[in-house]
Amino acid sequence: MRKRHDLRLRVAIAFAAFGALISFLMGVFLQWAAHDLGQRLIDDTLTAELDDYFARRERNPHSKPPNTITLHGYVRSGHDQAEEIPPYLHALPPGRHDITVGALAYRIAVADHREERYYFLYDASQQQRREHGFALRIGAAILIVVLCAAVGGFWLVGVIIAPVTELAKQVRNRSPDDWSRRMADDFAHDEVGELAHAFDLHLGRIRAFMERERAFTADLSHELRTSLAVISSATEILLSDDTLTEKQKNRVLRVERAAREMGDMGTALLLMARERHAMAIESTTHVADVVDEAVEKHRFLLKSKPIQVVVATSPDLTVPVDRGLVFIAVANLIRNAFSYTEQGEIRITQDRASLTVSDTGCGMREEQTARILFSPFHAITHARGSGIGLSLVKRICDQYGWKIRVTSQEGCGTAIRIEFFSD
Repeated sequence: MRKRHDLRLRVAIAFAAFGALISFLMGVFLQWAAHDLGQRLIDDTLTAELDDYFARRERNPHSKPPNTITLHGYVRSGHDQAEEIPPYLHALPPGRHDITVGALAYRIAVADHREERYYFLYDASQQQRREHGFALRIGAAILIVVLCAAVGGFWLVGVIIAPVTELAKQVRNRSPDDWSRRMADDFAHDEVGELAHAFDLHLGRIRAFMERERAFTADLSHELRTSLAVISSATEILLSDDTLTEKQKNRVLRVERAAREMGDMGTALLLMARERHAMAIESTTHVADVVDEAVEKHRFLLKSKPIQVVVATSPDLTVPVDRGLVFIAVANLIRNAFSYTEQGEIRITQDRASLTVSDTGCGMREEQTARILFSPFHAITHARGSGIGLSLVKRICDQYGWKIRVTSQEGCGTAIRIEFFSD
């Protein structure tokens, strides 16, 4: 909704700017035309007055030049310098001139006739005031045009994008399982209808992909569970055989544990593959219990290493997430700490909001800390394994909005913290 309003605002501003530009250019042209027309009328008046005075001067050499409120005339004769002529006129050559004297503006015509120079001054102050008033009216008109263009643009873009808005609403509210009606049927055969048709095609492809995915996951789950059931049955029979040595039993137990973990991993990954809104939360998981279980299941990795494991958990932390996913996230952190630490201390701390696993193992370089989270198959150079563990942990954290933080220094150890809830 915000982006739609931004579009309408941008179009309204564009309309207003375009209207302002056109209005400004038109106003400049009108102002220039009005000024030029007034100038021409004044020049025509001065020319007519000069011609009329020349004629009167021919009939009566002592005829006085005009002297009215609007028009003043002066004559300078080569033989008679008694005529008082204002000093600002002395240096003016023949032609048309604009001069401001105090608060008055004059349009001056200077002409030579029969060895005499004539100065006719037309008071253009009134004309300038009219031009100023005309400019103010043009400015007001430009402002009105800009406002009308902005309002019109805002309304017009609303009308234009209404079909696009409706299409966006249908796409946003369309459930992936709702394929009963084509969106293109609700729109005209225009660009928006073509866009709706394209959406229908893509939604059809998505539907086919989802059906293939569901079939694949169902088949995979069935085949995986069948194979794991066979392995579990075989290990159960082997463990009941009293002729097995202790070493052989440990190997069978390891196979049984791997099969069980594979089953849990498969279930968790199938849950991860679902859309978030489809992941029904049926129970909550106590993180402390998961931590204790993960520690016990992975103690065999410590073997005879001189490592002290410190576990501090709080029973108050529960998360509304499938237990298998929580176990995968916790077990990966603990397995990495147990595998990559040769001596020193591993500390597992779980409070009411977070879990921290820190070790004194090999550590990582700064550039590796980001790669292990974002690159699924990136492993530490001297590590054993594919490097998919922490990437999977991050995917689980992202799925549920948890925050994961990695602090590591090569040769000093690593600390990884999962924040289930914000403080």
